[in-house]
Order: sequence, then structure tokens, then C-alpha cells
Amino acid sequence: MGNDEPVIRVEHLRKYYGKTKAVDDISFTIQPGEVFGMLGPNGAGKSTTIEMIEGLRVADGGSVTVLGLRQPHEARAIKARIGIQLQTTALYPRLTVTEILDLFHKFYPGRRTLSTQELIHMVDLEEKKDTRSKQLSGGQKQRLSVALALVNDPDILFLDEPTTGMDPQARRQLWDVALDLKRQGKTILLTTHYMEEAEQICDRVAIVDHGHIIEIGSPAELVQNHFHEIAISFEAPSGADSYTTLPGVTHASVEDGKVTVFSADAPKTMAALLEHEPAGGGSTLRNLNVHNATLEDVFLQLTGRALRD
Repeated sequence: MGNDEPVIRVEHLRKYYGKTKAVDDISFTIQPGEVFGMLGPNGAGKSTTIEMIEGLRVADGGSVTVLGLRQPHEARAIKARIGIQLQTTALYPRLTVTEILDLFHKFYPGRRTLSTQELIHMVDLEEKKDTRSKQLSGGQKQRLSVALALVNDPDILFLDEPTTGMDPQARRQLWDVALDLKRQGKTILLTTHYMEEAEQICDRVAIVDHGHIIEIGSPAELVQNHFHEIAISFEAPSGADSYTTLPGVTHASVEDGKVTVFSADAPKTMAALLEHEPAGGGSTLRNLNVHNATLEDVFLQLTGRALRD
């Protein structure tokens, strides 16, 4: 396999459950050393796609090639060279961090593995190395599950919703782990429904909804492709329609009582918004925020709904 060859190639992948099209004709490639994110709400088809690439589910149609090997025909050879961190990992509750990692090393006889000490350092669990897994916090358990996925020094690491349920500090710690692995040349495929996660660690993202990939690109490219405007968001009693005619506004959306208008001329739009305010200082615009468009705005424009739905 040449250096410029994709390490993952997915073509026309399909998976149906009765009449439900969980994955409906998905195609993409991932290059060596890339952090590639599949971004979408729960039920969009992200996890099903990643499980077919890993060999945990059998596709109903299409093809998957991993490191030049075909799935599922060469599944055994693929599994030896990949690492998988699942959405939920059942850990041996009475074993310590060190004991669990030592145990997993035994699953790879005759293969090069990373030492337990090295793995504990990589995921910053030195202070917990002699702690039983049942006593770890949620974030520490997730970092341990990443370490377990790295025992065989894989070429590709799969992270499926790696920071779900974590507090912001634990989430950022795991982002640091992922970025360190990227610097070491690992290829990472992750699924997430956190916009900030995708913006922070992914080279490219695929926006997935209803089993389809809607668009692929770097976070910056996706924003640039869809928005040349400034986003102005606020809470207001009236819906989006009443703001679309303001000077500079190209379009507007409303979500959970929060209006976002996209303006090609922010000063004019802001002036017009403030003119709408009633006399006497009783502002109807609350939590006013002016910012560049984000991936969240792109997703809302492409799908008509917020990612958290």
C-alpha cells in the first residue's frame, strides 16, 4: 500500500433493518495520519457505519477496504492492525488499570505491543495505575478504554462517541490524547455529536443525517462554503420571519426560542435590530451574541435541525 493510498475506502455502503435504512449509500476515503470525524445526531447512522468498517457488523451492500484489506473477507488480518474504543466498554471491575492492560497484552501473542507503562503514560493515568477500574471516574474509564484500544500499536484507531457523558474537563483531556496520537502519525476515525469536538480535533468531517453523508470537508471549508456572513443570535419573542427583511440579513433561523440571523452587513443589521427595541430601555433582545458562523450553523442549514436533536 503506497503512502498516498487511503487507509480506509468505503464505497456505497448500505445497512438496512427492515424498512429502516440505517446506512444508505455512504462513500468516503480516509488518508494516512488523518483525524476523520463522522458528525451527526444520534440515530444518523454513524455508529453502524463505523461498526461495518471495523468488522463488527456485516454490510447489506457496498464495499469496505481497510489498509488495503477487504472487509469481511480479510477481517482477521484487519483486526490485528486496528484499535477499537466502543461507545460503552465493560471493564473488569476488580482489576486495576495495570492488571487490565497486562491482561490485554496476552490477547496479542507474538505481536509487537506497547508496554503497559507506556500506555498508562499516553492516557495520563499514572496516578490511577493501581486503582480498580470500578473506582475510576467516567472520564478515566474512557481514557483506559482508549489505552486498551492501543495495546497492539494499531495503524488506525476507532473512537465511537468517545466523550459522551464526560464533563468538559475530562472531554478536553481526551482531546489532548487524540491530538497526541495524531502527532505520532496515527489515523483516527471518530464519531461524535459534539460540534466543538469535531472543530478541535478533526482534519475533515462528514456530516451524516438519516443514513446519508450530506457533505465532507474540513470544518473551516464547510463553514466557508455555506457562510460568508456574520451570525447574530439572541432570544426574542417573535420568530425568524420577522427578522429576514432587516438590512443586510440573508436568512434567519429559530431554534428553541433562539433566533439566529446571518448578516452580510453586521453594523447595518445591528442598528436595525436596536431600532426595533421599544423606548424606555425595555429590551426584547436577550443574550445577544455576534460571532462567525460555526459547524453548528452549517448543520442547522443543511438539515433544518440542531445537532443535539
